[in-house]
Amino acid sequence: MSVRPIRWHEDSLKLLDQRLLPGEVTEISYDSVAAVADAIRDMVVRGAPAIGITAAFGVVIAARSRYAENPDNWWEGIEQDFRLLADARPTAINLFWAIERMRGCFDEIDGDPVEYLLAEAKAIHEEDIAANMRMGELGADLIGAGSSILTHCNAGALATGGYGTALGVIRSAVAEGKVEQVFADETRPWLQGARLTAWELLQDGIPVSLIAEGAASWLMQQGKVQWIVVGSDRIAANGDVANKIGTYQLAVSARHHGVKFMVAAPTSTVDMNVASGADIPIETRSADELLKCGDKTVAAAGASAWNPVFDVTPAALVDAIVTERGVVEKPDTEKMLAMMQNA
Repeated sequence: MSVRPIRWHEDSLKLLDQRLLPGEVTEISYDSVAAVADAIRDMVVRGAPAIGITAAFGVVIAARSRYAENPDNWWEGIEQDFRLLADARPTAINLFWAIERMRGCFDEIDGDPVEYLLAEAKAIHEEDIAANMRMGELGADLIGAGSSILTHCNAGALATGGYGTALGVIRSAVAEGKVEQVFADETRPWLQGARLTAWELLQDGIPVSLIAEGAASWLMQQGKVQWIVVGSDRIAANGDVANKIGTYQLAVSARHHGVKFMVAAPTSTVDMNVASGADIPIETRSADELLKCGDKTVAAAGASAWNPVFDVTPAALVDAIVTERGVVEKPDTEKMLAMMQNA
């Protein structure tokens, strides 16, 4: 694993600016909670687990600032900082999970909160990497020798603490000699597949073939792929999966063509308080992301655009959900609850 998108170094948060990849590899330092929230909103960092880890470090930065202002009652103003972080991206449940976990530390703190909170944020980061590696092992066990895999968006080290969810499965399957070919679709409008997934796999010496999203069904019809492996930004209690827009149509096509569909995500992505995907808030972003490519307008003048960032794949189209706690095949509410209760 050669890619680390998040680091804590010399008392500041360092984020790899994913907006500039693959052309430029640049790290940005953050030392204010407002700047961390902007980094999440503006896609410097993206991917549900990575957003959660970044938010945890954002809480450290917020607490440091509040303690410097008012050491006797530093926690009084921090709810405002929590809201700032939480409002940055509404769909990724890991963001809220990380904030609540950091909030849960407050009763244990006496005096300067920074050291205690920093240790907790670092623990969240390391736990995510360990969870990803476990998911990689479990997911690879489902994949037969000689398989070809298609992945969507980027669910790799760049979207997590390291190693990756969907790409963690692919990394592990490649290491076991099971993978014949990896395909990545380009993933409009931010081109995470073309810019990030392809770049990340090549950093680790894993060959990858890029396809246009419109080619995915034909790729399946030709018998050139046996598994679709994706990540998730939120999984409902019944196993419905919110992920990057375009995931749903891949799942529909996969079922039609007899291609297996796997979701790899940590249990922090599972929201047992949401009964189904119908209750998951779906973020919509600026129309300019579709109407432009960078600063260049590519659409006809006067055209409007609808730009939802995520869609929901029904559990009925999912063959397996892989978490660090185990594999749920043909997910439903009962199976998801059993998995979440598995310590």
